Amino acid sequence: MKQIILVLLAIVIVISLVVATFTIDQVSREDQRLKSDLQYRSTLLAESLKETVEPNFINKSEDYLQNVVKRFTDKERFAGLGIYDNKGQAIAISSVIPEATSAAQAIIANAMDEDKANGDFTKFQNKKVYLLAVPLHDEKSVVGALMIVQNAGYIDDRITEIWKNNLIRLLVQTTLLSLAVLLLIRWIIFVPIKSLVETLKLARSGTLKQHSKKLTNSFLFGPLINEVTSIGRSLTEARFSASEEARMRLEKLDSPWTSQRLKEFIKDTLKNRSIFMVSNREPYIHTKNGGKINYFFPASGMATAIEPVMQATGGMWIAHGSGDADRLVVDKQNKIKVPPDEPKYTLKRVWLTGGEENGYYFGFSNEGLWPLCHIAHTRPTFRKEDWEQYKKVNQKFADSVLSEIKTLERPIVLIQDFHLALVPRMIKTQKPSATVGLFWHIPWPNPESFSICPWKKEILDGMLGADLLGFHTQLHCNNFIETVGRELESLIDFERFTITKNSHISYIKPFPISISFPNGFEKAKDEIDKDEKEKLLKGLGIKTKYIGLGIDRLDYTKGILERFKAIEIFLTKYPQYQNTFTFIQIAAPSRTKVKKYRDFAVEVEKETQRINSQFKIKDWKPIVLLEKHHSHAEIQKFYRATDFCLVTSLHDGMNLVAKEYVASRYDEKGVLILSQYTGASRELKDALIINPYNGEQTAGAIKEALEMKMPEQVKRMQEMREMVKNYKFRVINNGFMERFRQNYCLF
Repeated sequence: MKQIILVLLAIVIVISLVVATFTIDQVSREDQRLKSDLQYRSTLLAESLKETVEPNFINKSEDYLQNVVKRFTDKERFAGLGIYDNKGQAIAISSVIPEATSAAQAIIANAMDEDKANGDFTKFQNKKVYLLAVPLHDEKSVVGALMIVQNAGYIDDRITEIWKNNLIRLLVQTTLLSLAVLLLIRWIIFVPIKSLVETLKLARSGTLKQHSKKLTNSFLFGPLINEVTSIGRSLTEARFSASEEARMRLEKLDSPWTSQRLKEFIKDTLKNRSIFMVSNREPYIHTKNGGKINYFFPASGMATAIEPVMQATGGMWIAHGSGDADRLVVDKQNKIKVPPDEPKYTLKRVWLTGGEENGYYFGFSNEGLWPLCHIAHTRPTFRKEDWEQYKKVNQKFADSVLSEIKTLERPIVLIQDFHLALVPRMIKTQKPSATVGLFWHIPWPNPESFSICPWKKEILDGMLGADLLGFHTQLHCNNFIETVGRELESLIDFERFTITKNSHISYIKPFPISISFPNGFEKAKDEIDKDEKEKLLKGLGIKTKYIGLGIDRLDYTKGILERFKAIEIFLTKYPQYQNTFTFIQIAAPSRTKVKKYRDFAVEVEKETQRINSQFKIKDWKPIVLLEKHHSHAEIQKFYRATDFCLVTSLHDGMNLVAKEYVASRYDEKGVLILSQYTGASRELKDALIINPYNGEQTAGAIKEALEMKMPEQVKRMQEMREMVKNYKFRVINNGFMERFRQNYCLF
């Protein structure tokens, strides 16, 4: 629409310039013509009157002259007549003409001095007039002057009329032409282009054949549409070939996992059963920016891991709509197809009130369960009112799911994380035929720690409504089973790792979550990104030789303060790196409505300022803190430009930043320094594993990373990239389905 407005505006401007140019020329010619005509008529009249006036002027017949003047008063376009002696004094003058102005006196004087006619345009009583004076003679000399006053206002009226008529013509022409252009753009250009776009979308989604009638014939774009249609058919054939190849590779464990292979795997496993993903966090958030609606992908490990699976398999994702423009883009059922640029599955949004969000999310989930499970030396806060909101919102999510699966025979519902611990039981009670899975994305603490939760039994019972409960590590599975054994009456089978409660069996299994490996990177891209580091530093105003990187939410469990302390120790212990090493900390604001998080953000800023003040040299500072959200494309640039990535989580379920860093380094360079308290440390064994509480050890790891020889960097990075690339259960849902299919016959 913006482009069309610009085109119409350009057309209006061009037409206006053309019309203005021709109008100025027409006005100039008409003005000259009318003035020349008035001057000519005035001259003829003056010469005619002169023959009558001159003899009587010489004879001093004033009465006769006054009668002559009266006869020419109030004639059309003739304002009056005046007869003056050689001193400029009026002898006879029309009553409508006041005493001569200075302009009239000058015209009269010039006519007598030069002994020839003299005229000019001026104003009498705010009216435009033309004055013409001719000299009167006796036998020897000039004895006076005859002045004619002609109305000239009609000239301005005529000029105004021309401008008015041409302006009306301009408005009519631009209106008609704009309408014509709009119709042409819509029917000859816009509709065919829209058809082309729709064709390409259908080709990418693999549904071109079913919607072939949507293609529009166009004499202008006909050849292009035919070519795009051919490309679409080629894409469909290529997709079919890829599908067949992926299907053949399903049983080959050494084959790399691609999105097409994953799609075939899910298709083969689900047997046309519908899949529903449920989480608090939504994968796409729509926001308003002025009058425009934008969207962004949230900084969430859960969304990063699961979204590629939903793109590959379709289905429905049910989540809390948190964006200020989320309501503006959904349909009447609160649904929208995503990704926005290439829809592949449905996102259904659940709406929460401010009170519900404060109690359920910021209160019970993030002030209670989060610190309880992470054991990061932050006291959990449990409030009765928060628990009530937590139950209420969990029921709201369950009701939303149940409304979608009520007519389905054996739907699959995969629930994500600690925000929705009660939903499995709520769904299983109302829909026993549903296959329900719950994945706990954060650590599960030891039984003693979890026992302080006032509503521990209700939470455990809600979770055990699931057929399968997944955790990142075997340790978390062990902790959960031990917790249930202490708190609930149930039958635990340690050989099969199952819990039976009220005749319902729940399987407890570890599924180390991972990411979709970014295939397609080529060595040739090294040349393209050769100056990426310099551009990045210039954009941040940094001058340094070595760069370290940390990417986290502003969360006290991520060990950001411990990380900064280690950097201080490193620069103190190894002063040769002062003025040559800078650590960039990207810290996305998180849960700002929770006081602990607000206080933590202030602590991080103060610690940054303290260390920078301690070591700052001219334009160099050791820590650059970027407290804002960054897109995945922006973060990729940071990953590739840095010498090492530092992950110092004090307690973490997995930490996908570590795996994203490895996947991004297609140059096979860089070093990963990884906390031993992350699930990722059990898989990425070629990282430099550290205890984040030991600042000396972390400082030593930083030095080792900066001084590591390139062959060793490449060897370590190759091993870690192979692990991420070929990890079969790289997403929780894939693991769910593999376990279900092979071991539990739930499919």
